[in-house]
Amino acid sequence: MGKLMAARDETVTTPRPWLLGMAIALAAELLFLFRVTVPDKPVFDEVHYLPAARALRDLSGPANMEHPLLAKELIALGLRLFGDGPLGWRAMSTVAGSATVAGVFALTWLLTGRTRAALTGALLAVLGFTVYVQARIAMLDTFLLAFLLWGIVLLTATMRDGSVARWTAGATLLGLATACKWVAAPYVAAAGVTFVMMKRERPARWPGLGARRALALLGGVSVAVYFLTFVPAFFYANERMTVARLLPFQWDMYLRQTQKLPHHTYQSDWWTWPLLIRPIWYLYEPVDGAQRGIILLGNPAVMWGGLAAVAACYWGWVKRGSARLLAPAVLWTFGVGIFAVIPKSLGFYYYYYPASVFLSVALAVALDHWRARLEWWNEVYLLLAFALTLYFLPVLTAAPLAHAAAFHRWTWFPSWV
Repeated sequence: MGKLMAARDETVTTPRPWLLGMAIALAAELLFLFRVTVPDKPVFDEVHYLPAARALRDLSGPANMEHPLLAKELIALGLRLFGDGPLGWRAMSTVAGSATVAGVFALTWLLTGRTRAALTGALLAVLGFTVYVQARIAMLDTFLLAFLLWGIVLLTATMRDGSVARWTAGATLLGLATACKWVAAPYVAAAGVTFVMMKRERPARWPGLGARRALALLGGVSVAVYFLTFVPAFFYANERMTVARLLPFQWDMYLRQTQKLPHHTYQSDWWTWPLLIRPIWYLYEPVDGAQRGIILLGNPAVMWGGLAAVAACYWGWVKRGSARLLAPAVLWTFGVGIFAVIPKSLGFYYYYYPASVFLSVALAVALDHWRARLEWWNEVYLLLAFALTLYFLPVLTAAPLAHAAAFHRWTWFPSWV
């Protein structure tokens, strides 16, 4: 995570626009809810996670045992609140997606101190496609990123005042992110390393929060919260969890996650994700009376433009030593780099989801930093991202398509089929 939290030291002091952030979250929620019940059937990995959520709702027994429980518990909560139908399946994902957009707003504001830059980051998160698609499907990664992003926001915000309560809340959220998918665990370690490095460089950061106390809270709280999410498993009707089985169960999850899996049509290597080489069709078939499709593909303007922004942020840091430029670039690099070392036999484009959203932050920070030089090109770029959103909208929203071969209109390269 590099100097992420140090970047807050360079921000402009302005009133915190929390009300605006809440309004953005509400607007995103309304957007994600519109036609969220289409299609009226499980999509892609919903076929795995909906049965697991039903098992948790009914406390019948373990299911989908290769992942922790929290994201599936939240899907189960949606089933309880809204019924076992498309709205119930996806309602909690829309909330997580809205929280993610608001988190991009908050993080960008912390790094720049500028409301316009924060709004740009939130807008690019929505126009980037990945948040929109993931917010409308019952998958674990949607919840993972919402908790992870807000954990980063709170830990970063703590730098100025050293608030133990805020630091503890950030550690709690990182623990909850890990309780959705283990891929969040490296961020906990990275936050600890970042704290130690930054505290040594400038002891005035996190005033009153010493290294031992901070690391104990970060590690202890995140681990404790992680294990607390397993409480429902202690009430299963079958194969009930026990204290003695809790740690061995973690090893069982590890073995399941690292097992050798057969070839999958949409598998891809981590280095291909930033280049948009192999997206995933979550749906492409006749359903609800029409041919429909949903593709998980990042907006080319945001994904490829984001790579240029990351490079520019690194260059700007080298030239000026600006931590606010370094922070989003390191976040994106870390988000991609961990998959180069994680022992998984298969990779998929949706693993890139957190890193794809960090690109929105990098873009907003870069556009803000060089705003005087870019002049009206900022607006031209945003219009391009919006135009591509309109172009791809039918295969982001499962809209009715003209015929079975209509996908050719949106598959620019053979690998996108």
